[in-house]
Amino acid sequence: MTEGDSIRSQRRVLPHGIELSCQVTGPERGPLMVFLHGFPEAAFVWDDLLKHFGQPAHGGWRCVAPNLRGYEHSSAPPDVGSYRAKHLVQDIQCLIEAEALGAGRPDEPITLVAHDWGGALAWALAAQHPHLLRRLTIVNAPHPATFLRELQHSATQQAASAYMNFLARPDAPTRLAEDGYRRLFDFFDNMGASTGPHAWLTPALRQRYRDTWALGLSGPCHYYGASPLRPATPTDPAAQNVQLPPGLTQVNVPTQVIWGMGDTALPPALLDGLEHWVPNLRVDCVADATHWIVHEQPQRVAGLVEDFISKS
Repeated sequence: MTEGDSIRSQRRVLPHGIELSCQVTGPERGPLMVFLHGFPEAAFVWDDLLKHFGQPAHGGWRCVAPNLRGYEHSSAPPDVGSYRAKHLVQDIQCLIEAEALGAGRPDEPITLVAHDWGGALAWALAAQHPHLLRRLTIVNAPHPATFLRELQHSATQQAASAYMNFLARPDAPTRLAEDGYRRLFDFFDNMGASTGPHAWLTPALRQRYRDTWALGLSGPCHYYGASPLRPATPTDPAAQNVQLPPGLTQVNVPTQVIWGMGDTALPPALLDGLEHWVPNLRVDCVADATHWIVHEQPQRVAGLVEDFISKS
């Protein structure tokens, strides 16, 4: 194992008091690449990509994958309001600024790679703080404008996203922990499988997920409770009452979108018209992959990201 391959644990205390536990590879003063995970995952989902990009042969990047607020050993405020988008985006903004300063590159824009909820935060960061980013890669995470459009007008998307209202319930963390986290493992099943019966979900990885989830599920569920981008219900208008200003949707950073086309929670219609909000856009559709493409095909994702970096 080379220095670039070695994954190190790090805690970063941010100026506003939030602490994020991180996975880190690569040289301390290398160019910075940050990876943001989604639900119900954790920073370890990026291990293969951190090892890849930390090596000198693949750029010698300083790779940082934080556990987002509420996950693993990161700070987990108990109230739902602490998981509103402005707070989550602030965490990532401050992390990037601190890591860039520590690497001796305080004014150098970074490369950001993000999946699922991490992607939602990355879209917002790119719209609000474009100076921080040289380039952005999104993996199966809808742009807020196309997601809002589909939630408001598409019965298919409304049905596919119905699970979000379950996760927003106060009893969701308790329900998710029942039967050995059966409902959480069902998320991997119900969003499709491109590699047969989840060849990537080995017994060791299942245990790693159980150990991570045992640290707490309230924070991850609060992301859903704090967000109005959910299907409307008879008692909650949710997305039907949302309007997004251009300042939250226009992304001018060079952007790559990698999309596993077998994603049943996020159908490909979410890509339609994306260039209206993201003019400098490259889309890589992967037919034989699902929402869990980072687990299913990590080397393919790494190769697509590396190609994008070389051309942007």
